[in-house]
Order: sequence, then C-alpha cells, then structure tokens
Amino acid sequence: MNERVAVTLREDPTMARLIDRHGPLRVEPAGDEFARLCTSIVNQQLSTASAAAIHERFLDALGGDPTPDRVLAADEDRLRETGLSGTKVEYLREVAGAFSDGDRDLTREGLADASDEEVVAALTEIRGVGEWTARMYLIFALGREDVLPLGDLAVRKGIEQVYNDGEELTRAEMREIGDAWRPYRSYGTRYVWAEYES
Repeated sequence: MNERVAVTLREDPTMARLIDRHGPLRVEPAGDEFARLCTSIVNQQLSTASAAAIHERFLDALGGDPTPDRVLAADEDRLRETGLSGTKVEYLREVAGAFSDGDRDLTREGLADASDEEVVAALTEIRGVGEWTARMYLIFALGREDVLPLGDLAVRKGIEQVYNDGEELTRAEMREIGDAWRPYRSYGTRYVWAEYES
C-alpha cells in the first residue's frame, strides 16, 4: 500500500485502527484474469472455508490452473464431484466461452479504457456473472482501486460491525462511510473484510 493510500485512509480514525491492526494490504491486478473470475464464481454464496476446499478440488479436476480450454474440456460430472453445483459448472463454461470467443477482450488490457460501470455491464452480459462477481473482478482481477462492493454481505456486515457496533445501516449510510476512503475504496473494503474475517 503506497503512502498516498495510507494518508487518505488514515483520515478516517476507524480505518486508521484497522490499518494498524492488519498492516499493509494491497490491491493489484491478478496475473490471470480468467483464473481470478473462476475463483469468484466458485466462491459465490459460500463461506471462505468451503470455497477454498472446493476451489482446490476444482483445480485438481482441471489438472492445473484454469484456462478457458481446460474448463471447456473438463468432464462435467468430474467438476460436480468437486462440490460445484450444476449451475456453477454451467457458469464456469459460459465464462470460458466468453474468454475464448474472439469477439470481446475481457483482460486488463482489453478493459483498460472502460469505466468501472462499463466493465460491470460487459461482464454481467455473461450468464452467471452478476453484479457481485463483476465488482470482485474489478478489485481482484483488474486491480481497480476505488470500488465499494455493497452487494457483498461480508462488506455490509463488516461495515456495520466496525462502524456501528453491529447495528444495521442503510446502503446510503454505508456509501457515506465509504466516501471517506475515496479514491481508494477498494483498499477500505479490503480492511473491512480483513476485520470481519478475523
């Protein structure tokens, strides 16, 4: 985390405490955007522990890191034996198809000039990629620094826990809290997650 990010986030005293507790956290582009998107799909609506176990078995079933070709060639029953639902297997195949058809470039280079909202719109055209998955892609695949994914339950619960003693907040109130972290809301999000999961 660079100095500019730390200075901005530390203007929020609550966030300053989280930085002191969890140390420097990074937001940077993934080495492989497709593999990162597969991870987000595997993780949809799962606890961290379940997601990690299923993801490990998914990689074993593919015989290595996810590539569009490996996902499209993988035996469907074998993928389901990893703990993936039939629906998630379909979604992974849809994403693999989108990455392997030459019509669109969903890599960091291909999306470099697209706004966050344009990226979300492009990704949510793919069956199985919703708003949550698209926002995870912005942060974890593209390394975009100013994303506040309020569609994520852990982010909402984390903000309530850290900023409001676990009492409910509206999304408008959460957005207002996140405004203090601009233009580094992805970093603020990472600290909220770290605290929520600790």
